[in-house]
Amino acid sequence: MFETVSKIIGEDENTSLFLVDIGVMGFQDALKKYAERVMNIGIFEDGMISVASGMALSGFIPIIYGITPFIVERALEQLKLDFAYQKLGGNFITTGAAYDFSTLGYSHYCPEDLGIIQMLPGFEFIAPGTPKQFDKLFKATYDNGKPTYFRLTDYTNKEDVDVKFGKATVIKKGKKATIIAVSTMLDIVMDACWDKDVTILYYTTLLPFDRNTLIKNCPSNRVLLCEPHFYGILTQEVVDALSPNSIRIGCVGLPRDISRIYGTKEEKDKYYKLTSQKIEDELRRLLCSNY
Repeated sequence: MFETVSKIIGEDENTSLFLVDIGVMGFQDALKKYAERVMNIGIFEDGMISVASGMALSGFIPIIYGITPFIVERALEQLKLDFAYQKLGGNFITTGAAYDFSTLGYSHYCPEDLGIIQMLPGFEFIAPGTPKQFDKLFKATYDNGKPTYFRLTDYTNKEDVDVKFGKATVIKKGKKATIIAVSTMLDIVMDACWDKDVTILYYTTLLPFDRNTLIKNCPSNRVLLCEPHFYGILTQEVVDALSPNSIRIGCVGLPRDISRIYGTKEEKDKYYKLTSQKIEDELRRLLCSNY
């Protein structure tokens, strides 16, 4: 991420970068070289969003980098009024995903980010599963005039597949069900379902949601959503895509609870059952159900 953004800052004089006391070391060269456009605002996320919107009104392309809940929730009003309402373009790169900062407690968790951004008209939501995918998706969208949110994580997929903004990738085709693997869920979905007679679709662009690929690749009208955030957030997108057909939907994701447990990210995944075994169990239940 640091290399991709720094390169664009160097190549495009219309870009500006704002930090909130995170990523300073990664962007140290850009901070020195482009001091008039690259700034560490400090722990002031809501004010930073407003400053960035002013830069956007002045013709710049702002890039903001910070920890997920501090951008999504602390600065929500500014995202709503300064960007969505004004119809301004900008890039909001967040780190931490659901609970990458696993030992810092609930203040640093944000499994609800997609649900929140989903409510802001005009926002795009991108959740790359690998650094290579971020590089491609960021370069494709950073100057498109839309407010675009990037959900980054330190725990990326081992499997790297080609992606395109706004499009789902068809990983394999089958007849009995369609599995939607969102972002970092791809590895465990493939581990659980590669030998099954199912279709696997890989989504890195969540807003706008690629309905057409789902429509063309859901012969069974049975869908298993595998999401690395609160489960079921994309359910309405699936329903709208496949309407008016009768469909059956299963979900694997984080429960809509406040996390009060501590430990590593891997321990939390196991506790909340973001595992290939859980996916196998839910797929079995989905295939056995009648409607």
